[in-house]
Amino acid sequence: MNAWLALLRKHRAIAVIRSRNSSCAHRLALAAAAGDLRLLEITWDTPGVERLVPRLRQELPDCVIGVGTLLNRGMLEQALACGAQFCFSPHTDLELIAIANAAGIPLVPGALTPTEIVRAWQGGASSVKVFPAGSVGGPAYVQSLQGPLGSIPLVPTGGITMENAAAFLQAGAIAVGLAGSLFPKSLVAAQDWHRIAERCRCLAQSLQNKNRA
Repeated sequence: MNAWLALLRKHRAIAVIRSRNSSCAHRLALAAAAGDLRLLEITWDTPGVERLVPRLRQELPDCVIGVGTLLNRGMLEQALACGAQFCFSPHTDLELIAIANAAGIPLVPGALTPTEIVRAWQGGASSVKVFPAGSVGGPAYVQSLQGPLGSIPLVPTGGITMENAAAFLQAGAIAVGLAGSLFPKSLVAAQDWHRIAERCRCLAQSLQNKNRA
């Protein structure tokens, strides 16, 4: 899974798109891509996600399209069948990790405590989603994990914002996942895709500047 880790190190941010409307999710993905974000996660509870993923792969060849919030084997198998290029789950299920690895697709399981993180990593995870990172100390918590677990690539999600994303990276995270902070409800309701794209571009530029620092 070295290619997956290289993508995380290069792009540093994953746009997490969750919507009750397939058309809205599609527009959000296009806006994120227009804002130079290249790792796009569509949550599995988005209506029509199994059709949206292949559509986005065709329309956005420069992006990597994945799915999130996979809870069981059935969801994972459907995600793989529709062409997901990476997968996220909010929990650690060793069977799901094994299935994804056999398919050559990175699955990033959710974990929180050191015990859970190590279990996920030893179970073959390509990287580990620290969730919900914002509720347990934020960047300080990720930094506290670096001493004993610094060799494990961590992707904090949950409570990551435009304002604190860089702090999570400085604390040792390989990348971060952002959802509501990138896509404020007011802008989504107004269908202001241009301003959403600008927010995404600001994030991408700030994190790329960190890569060059």
